[in-house]
Amino acid sequence: MLTRESGVKPLSFEEFGSALTALARFESHPFVAVAVSGGPDSLALTVLADRWARATDGKICALTVDHRLRPESGAEIRRLTSWLSARSICHEVLVWSEEKPKTGIQEAARIARYRLLASWCREHGCLHLLTAHHRDDQIETHLIRGRAGSGRIGLAGMSAIREVVADCRVLRPLLAFPKDRLVAFLEAEGQPFISDPSNINPAFERSRLRRGEGAMPDATQPSELIAEIRRLGTWRAAHERDLSGALAQSLSLHPAGFAVFDPGIGRAIPSDLLERILNAVVATVGGARYPARRKGIARLSAWLGGTPRRAHTLGGCRFVHWRDRVLVMREHARAANPRRLAPGQRIIWDGRFEVILPAERSGPLTIGYLGPAGAAQLHRLGVQQGQRLMPPLLLPILPAAWDEDGVVSVSHLGYGRDPIAVVPRFFFRPVNPLTQAGFVVV
Repeated sequence: MLTRESGVKPLSFEEFGSALTALARFESHPFVAVAVSGGPDSLALTVLADRWARATDGKICALTVDHRLRPESGAEIRRLTSWLSARSICHEVLVWSEEKPKTGIQEAARIARYRLLASWCREHGCLHLLTAHHRDDQIETHLIRGRAGSGRIGLAGMSAIREVVADCRVLRPLLAFPKDRLVAFLEAEGQPFISDPSNINPAFERSRLRRGEGAMPDATQPSELIAEIRRLGTWRAAHERDLSGALAQSLSLHPAGFAVFDPGIGRAIPSDLLERILNAVVATVGGARYPARRKGIARLSAWLGGTPRRAHTLGGCRFVHWRDRVLVMREHARAANPRRLAPGQRIIWDGRFEVILPAERSGPLTIGYLGPAGAAQLHRLGVQQGQRLMPPLLLPILPAAWDEDGVVSVSHLGYGRDPIAVVPRFFFRPVNPLTQAGFVVV
């Protein structure tokens, strides 16, 4: 542990309540989900959040993700369920049942965990998900990113508020408090907790930090690191405000999943801000899990500053000069394959679209991008509606639906083979939103 102290004072309910209400606003009868593993951090958060909810005429539900990575996890979850049941706390278990990767298991588990938690929140209309990241986690994040050569944005650590797609926001009300105070709270409550052996597994970098292997630079105190993290966080928050303002001025995002960029504004702003804009639009339109490399962004920036010529591709996106603007569209060759959709089914497709086929549909449909062949079919049919509103070169990357007889609908063109047919609904909800909740420092 990075911040062990003697005579630790338990975190009080009043401190927790003040931290949470200072962090965010809630509805009059708040409904909050809490991610709980049974460890001391998340269990303390759950007990405190339950008391806060009862005091505010609200309710919580504790959510546990069973990753099925350790044989003893089932027994641990049953023990946790009994503890929460004794406190009359609602508890649900979400199972990661997919095949596990051979490498990068922690990262894969983290992605799966947040996907399951966000899905539950969406299905139950819960807007707030609390997680138990605390001051020690913040310091560890800063140190790990420092070792990896992160810039100031990464070294600012974790934001106290983070959005998860369009489903809910993640709140971290414990970032200002050290782990010792959470453990002391549970001890004062007489509440046992579970110790996960993976937290001390030397195969993982965070575990090595917790074992004291190069945890902090010589003579550096936790309070000094926290002060530096807050300074960097304040800088990052201001930087994000500048980025959001520049995006609003230079970029228009269409619900069909493409963007229109004004290169004139791009040439008038500092180069580092332009690179941040390009990073954001590539992540949003391309739907990639990881950001584009700096060399690729630099080449794209140089292309924008040159004379109009052939298209440029980066991160699953295609950039094309069009009139006095630049169109940013999905690169068709890198797009996801078509998917068969059954009535009543909802999927996230290509990392960009939420697609719903209403249950009233009599049979399945295939969804995918219109592509050159689909665009040619519409041309043969003499379809004109909606096409005047966008350049023809965009048609192949418009979402569409097919059956055995061909194209059924292209909603963003206003085309439907049968105007009264039940067809899929496409909502542009990229896994990487163009902007998110601003960085919040505590």
